[in-house]
Amino acid sequence: MASSMVTSSQSPTPPRPNLAFRRLRGQRSPAEFAAAVRRAAREIGESVSCDARYVGRVEAGEIRCPNYAYERVFLHMFPGRTLSDLGFASRASVRGRRGRPTSETQGTYEPYDTQDTQDPDETYDNYEESDVLRRAFMTGGGATVAAASLGPLGLALDAAAAGRPVRRAGTGEAGALEEAVRRIRLLDDRHGADGLYQRAAAPLRAAYALLDAGATRQTTADRLHSGAGELAISVGWLAHDSGRFDDARSHYAEALATARVTGDDALEAHAFCNTAFLARDAGRPREAVRAAQAAQRVARPLGSARLMSLLALREAGGWAGLADRTGCEQALARAQAYFERGHSDADPEWMSFYGEAELEGLEAQCWSTLGDWRRAARHARRAADLQDPHFTRNIALYTAELADDLARGGHPDEGAAAGLRVLELLGEVQSSRIQTMLAATARVLLPHRRASGVSAFLERHASTPRTA
Repeated sequence: MASSMVTSSQSPTPPRPNLAFRRLRGQRSPAEFAAAVRRAAREIGESVSCDARYVGRVEAGEIRCPNYAYERVFLHMFPGRTLSDLGFASRASVRGRRGRPTSETQGTYEPYDTQDTQDPDETYDNYEESDVLRRAFMTGGGATVAAASLGPLGLALDAAAAGRPVRRAGTGEAGALEEAVRRIRLLDDRHGADGLYQRAAAPLRAAYALLDAGATRQTTADRLHSGAGELAISVGWLAHDSGRFDDARSHYAEALATARVTGDDALEAHAFCNTAFLARDAGRPREAVRAAQAAQRVARPLGSARLMSLLALREAGGWAGLADRTGCEQALARAQAYFERGHSDADPEWMSFYGEAELEGLEAQCWSTLGDWRRAARHARRAADLQDPHFTRNIALYTAELADDLARGGHPDEGAAAGLRVLELLGEVQSSRIQTMLAATARVLLPHRRASGVSAFLERHASTPRTA
């Protein structure tokens, strides 16, 4: 029977450079333009992870039509223009399936133009990826959650599991790995870690299998090492947030080792940042201070004030755990001063979560650790009010912090009301961290069950199933 598949001997049509998009960039560098895209996304409540590589692929014609999120951002940036005016093909023209390229040099399709999980009609240029993407989705807790967008990584893992040699990685695998990291971060922001951690371990194994197999080019190898390290940190965070501290420590150490092998200072700073956060939560505050200080030494030459601000907050959390109020206040002051310098093109992509709300939320945690419930509640309330509604998990986290601070600060009725708001969000968010915080708040409120609203919270909390 004749096959309708495109054979490997057929070369895909070379992409046409997008000259219209290049003209719109003007005198700005790709990195500067990518920063402008991210700023425009924030203005309209979108979350995109645009970087210089994405801009380069658009201009090279490799991304023929952006996904819906990018489309909204581009049309916001250039009002009055259509996608055609921006040099893109129509969405209908890029639908369908094609044979995959047989080597890194033959094919240019990459999974940077990724599917909008809320829109089933999205199109994207890497058709090898689509079947794996569909298999990556799972249902849990009333929310549809994707474990990761792996594309060729999933195929590499299948080969390794079957005992076959994993082929050397090309740009498609590197792009899929980077997209897996972005997808995990996005899903964690929306749904929390508990439903994701077990599924995310498989792509991490696949990433290190690709590293072991080698890459076709040095630039691809560098991307694979950086992507694998970032994925190890993301999986470590899922373990961390779901209470698996030993697993998290192992993943962060793996990322740190990867960073040092390749001399990747940005990855090393990120690994130390998360190690400091884990040490604080695991009751090792002195280690938290040292890890945060090490991160600051590595990060200082990178030129990102926002990164330095976050690292100062990690240090402040360690000082608070040591009951060193002076050290904590000094670190908080540094964090605020760095934060006020604003965004820059040097800000790492993974820091998209770090805004004023996170600054307030982390400061609230410091004051709570020091027992200053009034000040902690003030910052936690501001954090919840400032948080972008797309970050459902963080809204629940900050509100849980507020509930506990109010309960411990002598306002059981307000604490119970805040706790009920968190319980309303648990249908969308699965986080052991938040559930543990609510359990502690419930114990504090138990002697005040006769206060207004407290009994309703306690009853609702007792009937809410905990994540396994």
